[in-house]
Amino acid sequence: MRNETGGTMVVDLQADPYTINHHPYDLCDNGRKGRPLKADNDEICPPEDPIVSDTNLTHHRYSSVSSSIISIGPNSGEGSPCVMSPWARVSPAWAADFDEENVLETNGLIGSIVREEGHIYSLAASGDLLYTGSDSKNVRVWKNLKDYAGFKSSSGLVKAIVICGYRVFTGHQDGKIRIWKVSTKTPGKHRRVGTLPTFKSRVKTSVNPKYIMEGRRNKNSKKTKHKDAVSSLSMDVEVGLLYSSSWDRTIKVWRISDSKCLESIQAHDDAINSVMFGFDDLVFTGSADGTVKVWRREMQVKGTRHELDQVLLKQENAVTALAVKPKSSMIYSGSSDGLVNYWERSKGIFIGGILKGHKSAVLCLAVAGNLLLSGAADKNICVWRRDPSDGTHQCVSVLTGHMGPVKCLAVEEEQAYRNGAKASTVNDGDRKWIIYSGSLDKSVKVWRVSDRMATWREVDEPSASSGRKSSLSPHEGSGAWSSCDLDK
Repeated sequence: MRNETGGTMVVDLQADPYTINHHPYDLCDNGRKGRPLKADNDEICPPEDPIVSDTNLTHHRYSSVSSSIISIGPNSGEGSPCVMSPWARVSPAWAADFDEENVLETNGLIGSIVREEGHIYSLAASGDLLYTGSDSKNVRVWKNLKDYAGFKSSSGLVKAIVICGYRVFTGHQDGKIRIWKVSTKTPGKHRRVGTLPTFKSRVKTSVNPKYIMEGRRNKNSKKTKHKDAVSSLSMDVEVGLLYSSSWDRTIKVWRISDSKCLESIQAHDDAINSVMFGFDDLVFTGSADGTVKVWRREMQVKGTRHELDQVLLKQENAVTALAVKPKSSMIYSGSSDGLVNYWERSKGIFIGGILKGHKSAVLCLAVAGNLLLSGAADKNICVWRRDPSDGTHQCVSVLTGHMGPVKCLAVEEEQAYRNGAKASTVNDGDRKWIIYSGSLDKSVKVWRVSDRMATWREVDEPSASSGRKSSLSPHEGSGAWSSCDLDK
């Protein structure tokens, strides 16, 4: 059913029209083939099953840090305990007279938005506004999950979105970053105010022999734009720097005040899927070459200088996503083998472990308080809770409902979502979150989660008292799942 603006409909989650009107192979990204795995490449959709693939987890893996714990969560499939989780319960579609306050009182699925414009590749949330980017070149703006505004570029699909005040930065398939400004007089109106690199800098580098020779001699020449798709964006608001990563194997540092490229770094041997500014002047990058690298930043008079600090991970499988929690000095990385690696920096040393909860490639990660959310090509979102006392992680739930790979995640605190205000100062353990998940099934789903949530063991207790026992219950007193449990 179309709304007044057209192109959007709220669907009954019990019968998603995607499964009726679309061939399963539509889930695959028709991007570049024949290249090593990128975060949204065709390899996540093998011919036999475009969604879920059996992955060999016995690959060679090298990490420069010690492993402290392995927490294994449930995989998707029949008989999974995720169907017993209160977060996995299917909620009815929103009615025209729904009460938003009542909907937000319970954990679980709030609603689902289906777009007919294309697959969802990027999300960004700010207060009660949600920005969605797709392969249709459009960026739609939603307010309280209603079609609010939109703007369109003349380039390829929108692969990354970040928001800074009244400005929105979008990374595109054509290697450019576009800057949009929100009108203060006309709410919802967005006007393009610039492009990175700027037209002036592009002309200067193309006609000035000095810069032409510099570009030929120096692989880190900062005057050229990305030669391939912009894969991710990350911002250091305090310093006013924007980081961009690309499939051209470089990361670039942009000064927001004057749109100047301060530095270009040939960071990896293959496509870079993610860049994240972290903490203590550290920047993290993850690549299809299987490495996670740490770069230390030094501020200089005329710009910045980034030096390789260490390599956190070196493996055969591509690194597809990164997430950072600066307050706890935590870094997470997702891989094409379905694993999530994590590290905590303490006294200058990174100590970490591995989380296993997906059957196929992890495509996106997001941090919400003490919770980590991982979306994957198996169509599921695993919710992990970190114990601040010992740094261990436990899978507390699996969010299900998407009919295609989960490509992107965005998080906003519930108070900011309700009021369009800033986040609260409540402790991490007491905060509640609105989670947005974008998928290659062309839909965005909205969830409500909280840091205080029953563990899998607590959820399984009612069935145990009724004489039924779950074949996938976790070990008592731990957050670990045994491989024997998963095979039953």
